[in-house]
Amino acid sequence: MRQLTAFTLLIGVLLVAGCGDGSRDAASTPNPPVTAPPATTAPTGTAFNPTDIAWLQLTVAMTERLLPVLDLVPARTTDPAWRQTATRVATTRRADLDRARRLLADAAAPTTNPHEGHDMPGMATAQEMTALRAASGQPFHRLLAGHLRAHLAQSVRIASAEQQSGVQPATVALAADVVRSGTADLARLDHLDPA
Repeated sequence: MRQLTAFTLLIGVLLVAGCGDGSRDAASTPNPPVTAPPATTAPTGTAFNPTDIAWLQLTVAMTERLLPVLDLVPARTTDPAWRQTATRVATTRRADLDRARRLLADAAAPTTNPHEGHDMPGMATAQEMTALRAASGQPFHRLLAGHLRAHLAQSVRIASAEQQSGVQPATVALAADVVRSGTADLARLDHLDPA
């Protein structure tokens, strides 16, 4: 029964994450069709449940897709407020990424990315990256705001699910930090660029 509950929680996290195929607008919130990756279980004897592993894998995948967006900022805008926002978010997300990777290693989880090639809420697509690289000034700010808002909102959403269903203390603590920093960054973004 415990394995069935853990599997149900894993599917819940993936449904919340909106893991699926197909393109979507960065600022949109509807989730695309759901296709769950193969279930991943934690090795015997660890304190990680499948929800912990799934959330960590999704956090890594989402962050790896956000960082190239933030890396564009210095070349695409001279606005100090946007540069400061991008630097703040990038610094936090890089630290979270390092923590998530260490936790996955501690869990002896597979090193492959089960979300490779998926376009999910909070992840910029190849087409969107092309548009970002071509924009500057205000058009770039609008695109950046959409991507940041989508990423931060989705990160907070799935981290909240991990807080409720995860069991590994360090992983749940990371989720709490993601919720706290993501909520603060969303508030700063709303002040900088009201939707």
